[in-house]
Amino acid sequence: MAKNLIAKYIWIVDTIERRGSISRDLLNELWMQSEFSDGNPLPRRSFYNYRAGIADTLGIDIEFNKSTYEYYIAHDGTENASKRQQWLLDSMSISSMVSSSADLSSRILLEYVPSAREFLPTIIDAMRHNLRIKFNYKSYKRVNPRYGIRFDPYFVKIFNQLWYVIGFNIADKKIKTYSLDRMSDVVITDVTFKMPEDFVPDEFFADCYGITTDEDEPKRIAIKAEPTQAKYLRALPLHPSQQEELHDDFSIFRYKMRNTYDMRERLLSHGSSIEVLEPPELKAQIVDEMKKALENYEKSSQNNKKSQ
Repeated sequence: MAKNLIAKYIWIVDTIERRGSISRDLLNELWMQSEFSDGNPLPRRSFYNYRAGIADTLGIDIEFNKSTYEYYIAHDGTENASKRQQWLLDSMSISSMVSSSADLSSRILLEYVPSAREFLPTIIDAMRHNLRIKFNYKSYKRVNPRYGIRFDPYFVKIFNQLWYVIGFNIADKKIKTYSLDRMSDVVITDVTFKMPEDFVPDEFFADCYGITTDEDEPKRIAIKAEPTQAKYLRALPLHPSQQEELHDDFSIFRYKMRNTYDMRERLLSHGSSIEVLEPPELKAQIVDEMKKALENYEKSSQNNKKSQ
């Protein structure tokens, strides 16, 4: 599909969504002011074709309110679908703003996502048609790469500027996660697969932070945060289960999630601005990692003194 057509879809959806609802006349007026019109109005037939294309390609329905004679974006009633749709709308809004601000390109700095360009389109195409893929993988934890991995891609997820694909590893007979930046020679096979009926991508990481999972049950986690750090956690919750207990000089944030590697790394990144209160084993793990970090700095300092 032409890139320019997708850009038109994005502009139409973003224009309607930002206003809540819009009349055909106002939409046409704004269209004539956009970069897509060349000063010409938006033909009614073209608009109907765009509506159909937006529904088919983006899964977003543009509805018409007969009582107000205005168009609006129809939001799905389910929570998970609404979150996905809102994410898509936010992403499109940003894309629309950036594409229409070419004169400010040097002043709009975006995060680099190295794993998206090469293999993400191939994997999404395989997911669309439920086709198995085959690839080689160089794990950071293994000396030698694994070749010819046969894999049924269930869904993809982005985390910390990297894309991951989650699905069923045929040889290992288990669901596994692979980072796209460590994959090579990704090809789509002619073998079809069917996702298990009880597998729900939204629920796979529901009890986790990040993309690592374990077999332990979710546990109650509590952390104490100083006022400044509490503001950051309030604005960007660590997990949907987050609840805050507000005190005069600090806040206690409570969660129910799994004790995973990604979660511990996130907690450690906050340094002394937070303190893990429970569970005891998590607190011990954080303390142990901090002690190791301090020992490394002390060893480095001693070595520097010896070399002087």
